[in-house]
Amino acid sequence: MATRCLLLLATCTWILPVFANQRIPFDLQMAPEYAHSIRLDGDIVLGGLFPVHSRGDRGTPCGELKKEKGIHRLEAMMFAIDLINKDPDLLPNVTLGARILDTCSRDTYALEQSLTFVQALIERDGSDVRCANGDAPIFTKPDKIVGVIGAAASSVSIMVANILRLFKVGPAAATMSLMCLQIPQVSYASTAPELSDNTRYDFFSRVVPPDSYQAQAMMDIVTALKWNYVSTLASEGNYGESGVDAFVQISRETGGVCIAQSLKIPREPRAGEFDKIIRRLLETSNARAVIMFANEDDIRRVLDAAKRNNQTGHFLWVGSDSWGAKISPVIGQERVAEGAITILPKRASVDAFDRYFRSRSLSNNRRNVWFAEFWEENFNCKLGMTGKRAGSPKKCTGLEKVGRDSNYEQEGKVQFVMDAVYAMAHALHNMHRHLCYGYPGLCPRMANIDGKELLSYIRAVSFNGSAGTPVVFNENGDAPGRYDIYQYQINNRSVAEYRVIGTWTNRLHLKKEALRWRTGDPKLPVSVCSVPCRPGERKKVVKGVPCCWHCERCEGYHFQASELSCELCPYEMRPDGNRTGCVPIPIIKLEWASPWAVFPVFIAMLGIIATTFVIVTFVRYNDTPIVRASGREMSYVLLTGIFLCYAITFLMIATPDVGVCSFRRIFLGLGMCFSYAALLTKTNRIHRIFEQGKKSVAAPRFISPASQLVITFTLISVQLFGVFIWFAVDPPHTVVDYGEQRTQDPRSARGVLKCDISDLSLICSLGYSILLMVTCTVYAIKTRGVPETFNEAKPIGFTMYTTCIVWLAFIPIFFGTSQSAERMYIQTTTLTVSLSLSASVSLGMLYVPKVYVILFHPEQNIPKRKKSFKAIVTAAAMSGKLGPKGERPNGEVKTELCESMETNASSTKMTYVSYSNHGL
Repeated sequence: MATRCLLLLATCTWILPVFANQRIPFDLQMAPEYAHSIRLDGDIVLGGLFPVHSRGDRGTPCGELKKEKGIHRLEAMMFAIDLINKDPDLLPNVTLGARILDTCSRDTYALEQSLTFVQALIERDGSDVRCANGDAPIFTKPDKIVGVIGAAASSVSIMVANILRLFKVGPAAATMSLMCLQIPQVSYASTAPELSDNTRYDFFSRVVPPDSYQAQAMMDIVTALKWNYVSTLASEGNYGESGVDAFVQISRETGGVCIAQSLKIPREPRAGEFDKIIRRLLETSNARAVIMFANEDDIRRVLDAAKRNNQTGHFLWVGSDSWGAKISPVIGQERVAEGAITILPKRASVDAFDRYFRSRSLSNNRRNVWFAEFWEENFNCKLGMTGKRAGSPKKCTGLEKVGRDSNYEQEGKVQFVMDAVYAMAHALHNMHRHLCYGYPGLCPRMANIDGKELLSYIRAVSFNGSAGTPVVFNENGDAPGRYDIYQYQINNRSVAEYRVIGTWTNRLHLKKEALRWRTGDPKLPVSVCSVPCRPGERKKVVKGVPCCWHCERCEGYHFQASELSCELCPYEMRPDGNRTGCVPIPIIKLEWASPWAVFPVFIAMLGIIATTFVIVTFVRYNDTPIVRASGREMSYVLLTGIFLCYAITFLMIATPDVGVCSFRRIFLGLGMCFSYAALLTKTNRIHRIFEQGKKSVAAPRFISPASQLVITFTLISVQLFGVFIWFAVDPPHTVVDYGEQRTQDPRSARGVLKCDISDLSLICSLGYSILLMVTCTVYAIKTRGVPETFNEAKPIGFTMYTTCIVWLAFIPIFFGTSQSAERMYIQTTTLTVSLSLSASVSLGMLYVPKVYVILFHPEQNIPKRKKSFKAIVTAAAMSGKLGPKGERPNGEVKTELCESMETNASSTKMTYVSYSNHGL
């Protein structure tokens, strides 16, 4: 403790030069002193610090009188002391006195004045001081101050608190000895958070909540109004700077509000300083809300600068309790202040004080040394020749009455001044009851009141204050946070007033419906750095400024997963319309009404009709020479394959399911396999017959119709065997292909429902049929020299050549469109049309001429004499000799062949054998 006292003493010796180096009589209780202070006698004396005057200019300590903040408040202290002294239940037989000083709204001046409070603690050495007659001097003992009420400004309270907790002077060997003693201090208006530091200002208490509560309340207001980008403006000094620091700290902790700028108003602002502040605030024009911790003079000048710079209606002012519900900052600038939200510790008007103050006059209030100056200021008059209002148009009569001849409204801190006095009185009462129980008046134990002991009683008080609100202190000497929220509004009659729009008691209760901004505009203004992103956009936060961001659209298949991120939708989904979620991708298939399906279906239907017509015709004329010569059995197999080639179109367009997919696998290559297996058997038979004829007249083996069917179905069974293996390895099922139509624009994305048949599987399925087709084409080329009068080798050759061309065109079209968005349509149409064209070529070249002859030239469909196999072979040999170098072209051999007459035992009729019956 001693060490701390010495350290604190070292920091303050500059203010007490008279104590250290000067050996002069020290009597501060001289007549001029009382002209600047109020002294009320009592058993226990309380100090009082009030801003009776404003800060002076050009080096003068004091300026103009403050009627409300000065006179009202100090009168409230004297009124409270009067009430306590009259109260028989509070400090009975003990009279409270007071020593009230003017701080002139300046911390340094207040520090000098507060030395008055420690005079009684200084033991003066008068050993070398003598009166003119040689006698020892008689010192008038100053009042001993046991506690101080005040100060108002936080900067003043901080200065004074460092003095009041520092000194006790007692006898010692040296001329002057300083020892630690603390004087408790209870403020009625100082709200700086710094004063809550119990390690530095442990003897300081206050009946108003600290600015940390106020800053929290202002933060809650800003948050409730959805303002997240604000500027701060503080008057230089502890009150303004501490308040802003508390607000900034809360904003960092909560993270919901960003500070655009933090500006400071100098103690001595130069000309144009406030215009410069307005221009600085406009540099971040989106931060329309301005949080102000400033004194009322600075507030008035800021509003005036905003008005002068044509910014009426731009700024959204949020004022601290220094603005509160005061009229002085907004007089003459109502429009620029319109909509301002201010905060004030919850208070109520003390009616008893109103009656007391209205009754004050020059005659009954002589104890107030500044009351005459107040009288002149309040009634705009001059008191005799000694009045201070030079040039006043009238003289004061002394009969003026407060509230009748002048405007009167109780100053907002009157309640708290009275509560501070009563808190000190209750603490002294409890101390007296404990130390002097049953003793009338002050007992010896309270002759020298220990400040530390008194502080413990102050912190323990609990009573209902002058406005009926409870007065208590926490461990740091702070009062609980209770605020009224005001808004400065101009009503429809152009009358400006402060209206209560809410309260704050640990949390905000705001009546948003009571808010009004510009006249007639109920819309809530904004103060944000960046407007909220639209749905489907993510925030890209500006580094270091979390309330400012750029909005970026979630592109492609991404959706807005949170405010700050976009995520990719699952593969089978796409973003919804506003990109805030994912929805399933629509599933499509080839519809019957689609143009891609109509054309192949039309061709297939024509082909099926034509094929059916040919089959019916062949069945109808089954025993005619042309039908018999075509090889009836093989023709029906070939026509079946042609029919299946047309029919597969309907399976390829039908809605995929397990059954349809199974039939696709079976019939996709089966129709072609039927067709080309039959044609291959035919061309192979022709080739073997004529190759054998070149060597001998013996017929080759396996040329009978039954043999041909066995060969054909053997070739077909290979295809079926491969299909069955496919079934076993990979059972048929449907899949939804989301990659086929996964376009850049998700709105166009579609999932394609199809059978699980890959391109490789398709090639394998058709590959065997294509192999038969190529082999058949090879045999067609080899038998191209056979006379057309004997067989249909030539039509088969032309059929295969054309079919090869069709499928050669199919391959690049089918596989070249594998990356197209229309892949499903193009490939399905290409495949079905190619199958239909192949079938149409076979049908048109092999059977249409025969049907034409059967139906329109029946005279050519008559029996002829049966030719022997020897004759056929001879014709083949001669055809070989009349090759390309012969006199007649191939196909025009008209040589009469030997006819073989075979007699049938049961018929005398001549029998004609077709080419087919001869194994051709």
